[in-house]
Amino acid sequence: MTTKTDLIKRLKDKSATIAILGLGYVGLPLAVVFGEAGFNVTGVDPDKRKVDALKEGRSYIPDVPTEAVAKLVKSGKLVATTDFSVLKNMDAVSICVPTPLRQTGDPDMSFIISAMDELNKYMHKGMVVVLESTTYPGTTRELLLPKLGNEHGLTIGEDWFLAFSPERVDPGREDYTTINTPKVMGGITQACGEVATVWYEGAIKTIHKVSTAEAAEMAKLLENTFRMINIGMVNELAIMCERLDVDVWEVIDAAATKPFGFMKFTPGPGLGGHCIPIDPLYLSWKMKSLNYNARFIELASEINTNMPRYVVSRLMESMNDLGKTIKGSNILVLGAAYKPDIDDVRESPSLDVIGLLQKKGADVKYHDPYIPHIHHEHDGWHMDSVMDMMKAVKEADAVLIVTNHKMYNYTEIIAAAKFVFDTRNATGKLGAFANVERL
Repeated sequence: MTTKTDLIKRLKDKSATIAILGLGYVGLPLAVVFGEAGFNVTGVDPDKRKVDALKEGRSYIPDVPTEAVAKLVKSGKLVATTDFSVLKNMDAVSICVPTPLRQTGDPDMSFIISAMDELNKYMHKGMVVVLESTTYPGTTRELLLPKLGNEHGLTIGEDWFLAFSPERVDPGREDYTTINTPKVMGGITQACGEVATVWYEGAIKTIHKVSTAEAAEMAKLLENTFRMINIGMVNELAIMCERLDVDVWEVIDAAATKPFGFMKFTPGPGLGGHCIPIDPLYLSWKMKSLNYNARFIELASEINTNMPRYVVSRLMESMNDLGKTIKGSNILVLGAAYKPDIDDVRESPSLDVIGLLQKKGADVKYHDPYIPHIHHEHDGWHMDSVMDMMKAVKEADAVLIVTNHKMYNYTEIIAAAKFVFDTRNATGKLGAFANVERL
């Protein structure tokens, strides 16, 4: 029996041992899905706090119920450890580590490299490795393939198998989760794609196999570049509508009545999250190495990046019309998460908005029911969410809605506030108010 045939057999009957490297927003849901499908899963993460929580049967990811984790841990289907040496006994490994951008705008590959270096110590014949971390086209072939295979004398597609399958996690979403969101799979060779597809088909409903790892890497970047550019377009539309004295939200709602050829995007105070603000810039960076300027990406990034500054300038103008200045004013920011009803603050525009307001001399407070504490590593400030939100609303010279959480009672907020600036149209359906201005 060949290595490939034997591995496929064990993946199909779920006797193959599975490891997930990185137990964050991507890795933990994936580990749970594989465990619930019947695989024996070992989660590996250097963060002892995550490992300890899982050992106790507790989930720290809102989208993953503690009950599901507890059940898997109790049955032995999910084990967590900080010890990478367990990889020597694994048949299949999925790498789900962060891929942020550096302050200079180039990809930070340190997490992938660290995971790869640990895995490299324990590589063996008969192993399939899938990279899920979003990255630039060519990473799987140029970075992982030489390190994991060649140094061990393993022949790719025969002795071991390597593929890329981009994560598609959307925190807070309930209709599409890890198990029913289609997964793209691209192997370094056809055999690699076949083995990796068999593995993932054992737990995930739909696998879309593409011809190469590069095609899978590029597909992920296309998904998020599409969103980034369209958000950039409506953000610029908001700026144009303000100068034309036209309600941008009314314009978008009107255009959205067209049943074909239009997809609704909405403006806001900037981009946030683990994908849209970052992933397209991986592609832009890669293209620079090929002497090509990705103009759409660069333009959209410029517009989106400047939205926090635009919001602050609009707030300054509005307060000036009310006879107040930003300097010395009490500003309450509602919402710190990058989107509604989640506890994820990664790349949230609220951080930039708060920082800019502070630099203008404002006394800034914030409230978020999901995020009790925030900090800005680059600027060095930190802040706790106010305990009594309505008291803070009444005391504030201006309330700035940055994240439109559903739990907020906007009618009560408007009634209690001196002035509200709404960047998300959270108050739009309530009608017009003298003390409310919208982006």
